[in-house]
Amino acid sequence: MTDDRGAGRRSSTATLAQARDDARGRADTAVEAMPYLPPASSPYAPADVDPSTLVWAETVAGPGYTHMTVARGTRIRLEDVTGDACAHVVVLSALNPGERLNVADTQKIPWQAYLGAGHPLLSGDGRVLATVVADAAGGRHDAFCGVTTLAGNVERYGAGAAHTATAAGRELLLLAAAKEGLTARDIPPSVSFFKGVRVAADGSLEWTGDGGAGATVDLVAEMPLTLLVANAAHPLDPAEGYRTGPLRVHGWAAAASSPSDPWWTATPERTRAYLNTDQHLLARGIR
Repeated sequence: MTDDRGAGRRSSTATLAQARDDARGRADTAVEAMPYLPPASSPYAPADVDPSTLVWAETVAGPGYTHMTVARGTRIRLEDVTGDACAHVVVLSALNPGERLNVADTQKIPWQAYLGAGHPLLSGDGRVLATVVADAAGGRHDAFCGVTTLAGNVERYGAGAAHTATAAGRELLLLAAAKEGLTARDIPPSVSFFKGVRVAADGSLEWTGDGGAGATVDLVAEMPLTLLVANAAHPLDPAEGYRTGPLRVHGWAAAASSPSDPWWTATPERTRAYLNTDQHLLARGIR
């Protein structure tokens, strides 16, 4: 008698041909978290978007991560499917990853520390990397706390490595960065969407909750852009356990901001930042 646990049992992948057939047999298998290829095939394509314009369509597990380099003018919609996702986002210039998100300038230049519709995400070079062009999450976002760390998650949950059920946001961003040829030195402090934080009167950070199931945020790439996204629990989430849920991402060909957009002329400092961006791209033949 052959022991079912032993070498006498032949699996469906015991030979190269069987492994090939097994892999091909799974070609149409769908799981909860996956990219949709081609993007136009996404079963969750936004109703207000022509599917033929989609360049990126994916559901990111909670916890999980994704990354993409996109063209100027690409519009990216993030959706919190269940109300439990938290999208920790880093953006870097695809022309020069040394130019990357600067959270301090993102708060300083608009004279506004709280993210919402019309808010530019700036680099340390005074240029706009991306703009939050729509916010259906009630302003429940955060530009103060960044992501969770391995040490912090080990202390709070018992584990924080990227492959665990309580993965730290920093560990996931490291994986996303590596897929784009980047390293730990390329990851600045991130901004977080769908989990709100405000500064209380005494200067402490105050948790304000989430935007609810189905909440969305739209970003537009103001230059060729690399996005790193970690879907992981927020550092200040008061939930007793590790709280996370699926994050949906759709990107499509659209247009970069222009002087006709209200956020372009909202303040002199914003106008200057957008003009700096346009000049930077014009000199490189990018319009």
